[in-house]
Amino acid sequence: MSPSPSPAPSAPLVLTMGDPAGVGGETALMAWATRTAGQGLPPFVMIGDVDWLAALSRRLGLGAVRAVDSLEDGPGVFDQALPVLVEPLAVPALAGKGDPANGKAVIAAIERAVALVAAGRAAGVVTLPINKHVLKEAGFGHPGHTEFLGALAARHWPDLPTRPVMMLACPDLKVVPVTVHLALREAIAALDETAIVACATIVAQALTQDFAIAAPRLAIAGLNPHAGESGAMGREDITIIAPAVARLRAVGIDARGPLPADTLFHAEARAGYDVVLGMYHDQVLIPIKTLDFHGGVNVTLGLPFVRTSPDHGTAFDIAGRGLARPDSLIAALRLAAGMASRRSAS
Repeated sequence: MSPSPSPAPSAPLVLTMGDPAGVGGETALMAWATRTAGQGLPPFVMIGDVDWLAALSRRLGLGAVRAVDSLEDGPGVFDQALPVLVEPLAVPALAGKGDPANGKAVIAAIERAVALVAAGRAAGVVTLPINKHVLKEAGFGHPGHTEFLGALAARHWPDLPTRPVMMLACPDLKVVPVTVHLALREAIAALDETAIVACATIVAQALTQDFAIAAPRLAIAGLNPHAGESGAMGREDITIIAPAVARLRAVGIDARGPLPADTLFHAEARAGYDVVLGMYHDQVLIPIKTLDFHGGVNVTLGLPFVRTSPDHGTAFDIAGRGLARPDSLIAALRLAAGMASRRSAS
């Protein structure tokens, strides 16, 4: 799935501001400050309030900020200052205190970013964390970031199928939850063969297109302890997951399972697959966040454009104090650039 028109090879990434009361602004400035540190940081342009960023930068001693008139001006500024496409806040941002009054600006930054990539002017979208509770108070009508991006994709690419799939990735592990932000009881009720097959098909295609894995190996976790132990601890593994795996294998996807989740994540097991599909959120997010808490990246598969995000939230409790780490954002920027490069070459 590729966007049209294709962005120019020199097109920068576009970074949305996220909730200005969170750690996003300071991690963006910290990430920009590593551009000369040999980390291979790709050029990016941030959409946000330039006065907010400049004040934050002065307070924390994080470097220069400069407003730009267009996305295309950003790369020429990037070596000297963090380039910013201005999206004014309604009220001054207070660290750690999300304000619904700024919700429209936060949402507008995301909309502008997707419009830029749809126009072929940006290579991909990297999003800083939002606070869903704050945005809902501002009238945000989507369950979360990913669903909103799916709706924007449908707006800009109405003829392309869109089914957003959340992947968490770090150098040693990639995981995908088939059900995402649902209570455990609801997740089990929502689980079915069709959902597993649809999710796994998108994952297999994305691993080939975006990660250059020619023959992806998918490990499909069981739902119940020991993958149900032949039905002794639940029959979902027999009646739902095993038939889904059979359907995937029938169309040539190397899917294996259902496999006991408690033995899927040690080093020897990880050598045998490229991604794990889990049946619910914590089944796969706990292992990856334990393995690489600071370096994990949230990747949205199934969209007609590249989208990555740091794998952490707004962290209101430490915002504005210079305690946040930019590792996950740096990894998200690097991964987005790599994915965009592979898509443009295909």
